[in-house]
Amino acid sequence: MMDYGCIIIGGGHAGIEASLAAARLGFSALLITQNPDKIGALSCNPAIGGLSKGNLVREVDALGGEMANLIDTVMIQYRVLNRSRGPAVQAPRAQADKHAYQTAARSVLEKQKNLTIFMDTVVDLIIESGEISGHHNTEKISASSGARIAGVITSRGHHITARTVILAAGTFMEGKIFIGEYDAPQGRLGEEAAIGLGESLRRYGFPVGRLKTGTPARLAESSIDFSKMEKQDGEEMRPFSFKTGAVTGRPSLPCWVTYTNEKTHEIIRAGIHRSPLFGGKISGAGARYCPSIEDKIVRFPQRERHHIFIEPEGLSTNEMYMNGASSSLPEDVQRDYIHSIKGLEEARIVRPAYAVEYDYLDPLDLYPSLESKRLSGFFVAGQTNGSSGYEEAAAQGLIAGINACLKMQNRPPLVLSRAEAYIGVLVDDLTTLGTKEPYRMFTSRAEHRLMLRHDTADSRLTPKGREAGLIDDSRWEQFLDKTKKLEEVKELLTRRNRSSVAANIDTADTASAVNYFLKKDAAFALYPAELLESALLDIKYAGYIEKENRFAAKAAKMDAIKLDPNLDYASITGLSSEAKEKLVSVKPLNVGQAARIPGVRQGDIALLIILANKKR
Repeated sequence: MMDYGCIIIGGGHAGIEASLAAARLGFSALLITQNPDKIGALSCNPAIGGLSKGNLVREVDALGGEMANLIDTVMIQYRVLNRSRGPAVQAPRAQADKHAYQTAARSVLEKQKNLTIFMDTVVDLIIESGEISGHHNTEKISASSGARIAGVITSRGHHITARTVILAAGTFMEGKIFIGEYDAPQGRLGEEAAIGLGESLRRYGFPVGRLKTGTPARLAESSIDFSKMEKQDGEEMRPFSFKTGAVTGRPSLPCWVTYTNEKTHEIIRAGIHRSPLFGGKISGAGARYCPSIEDKIVRFPQRERHHIFIEPEGLSTNEMYMNGASSSLPEDVQRDYIHSIKGLEEARIVRPAYAVEYDYLDPLDLYPSLESKRLSGFFVAGQTNGSSGYEEAAAQGLIAGINACLKMQNRPPLVLSRAEAYIGVLVDDLTTLGTKEPYRMFTSRAEHRLMLRHDTADSRLTPKGREAGLIDDSRWEQFLDKTKKLEEVKELLTRRNRSSVAANIDTADTASAVNYFLKKDAAFALYPAELLESALLDIKYAGYIEKENRFAAKAAKMDAIKLDPNLDYASITGLSSEAKEKLVSVKPLNVGQAARIPGVRQGDIALLIILANKKR
């Protein structure tokens, strides 16, 4: 008999969602972490949400995840980004009290039935059946080996068995931090790396690579001259979670904006030869869309200045976060360039900026369920898949947790399409395209983004969360009631004077349209303003959404044509050489996924459709 239904490796945002999903679905779950005090740590920016990321948080909530609940209880500023643009690219973002977030996350886990937290480090896997059995051997695991996970081995010698294992190690697997000439085996500054498991995965033949990310310095608030900066206040706080009525009693703290200047850039250029990024010490690829300050100076020499956002880290600390200034430069160079920035002339560094390099698994080695193609019952989520960001990690952790349980129930996995959720875009991009650099979600990655507004996440995904088993009766009744009221509001709007409705719906400012209807007709006051806003947007973009639905339906037909993951593409006459190479690597589960692989041509897809139809 197995010790646990599911073992989760890592207590970051992916590990939190995976652990809670497994336990809430009725399976015994063990979360193994190197330090329970660091569960849910906000390693980099003290914020949740943002462009497309806020959509991910709301989708996690709609499916029954926890991240939205956590940020609702600890937010210290709230804003909706891209207010001046269309609703397809708007998203909520909240500053978080980072220490309170960790405390809240750990508390939720400790109170969860069926879930145990255990402090140790996983160094190897227990594998059985197929070509190999046991552990500490040098044999490779192939996709056709029939091998399955049976548990883990820890650094203190514990052999713990389980039916499924979810790897969510973040930046800790063989992690190494860099500050100028200094480096150390750590996953975060001051925290030991998880040594051993990365080497074990390499020994088994997993496609393990190296990636790099970074974080900026933290400054003492009392040493900053805010009078020289632009103040950035928050808006009225609104909840991320669909089940939270309102955010009340939370203080709203300001953020601040300052800029680098030519002197800053000169200091960085003079010290850049001492950066491990440019000296060759770091081999892993960094995030293209979140470059370090030294990257920015090199890549954009024509820029006279760069934004630096000074953000509070919480109510119980005076540390301020320098958003936009991640770095691996030596500490003396960091000090000098920080002091050249307006308002930071006397700033004291509490924690230096640093880069961290770590092991990740090529996500092409995973099915869209996030299960390994070569090791049955072994799932991977979060930064270990090559993604970056708390929200991306939480989304993957939830999907991995749900699918680990569905596998134990012998049920089909939950795979979201690109038209259903940003989570679907995220997972499909990783498992179909792979990544050689930290993957970050953007609205531009979602071709159906108008259908994926953050306010519609529950209508799109809560029924799927209910089917999976994570939406309880109370939450389901709440959802049904909201759905009913939303239809009532739409019905009210359709009964009003059409020209008046059209004129106000077409206004760029949805809030103004909401206020117009609330003043015009007392009947609308019976409903929450958020419902009226959603109804107005649904009506305003109905034509576009209908068009997008037609495109999505065509894509769904392609996704419905199944392919055998073990198909021998190399032997198929008529496929291009590049298509054979890519198809062998990805092993798509359907024609739609195959069509999204770069290098697979229309003629190749036509041939795959013929082969699939013949098999049927």
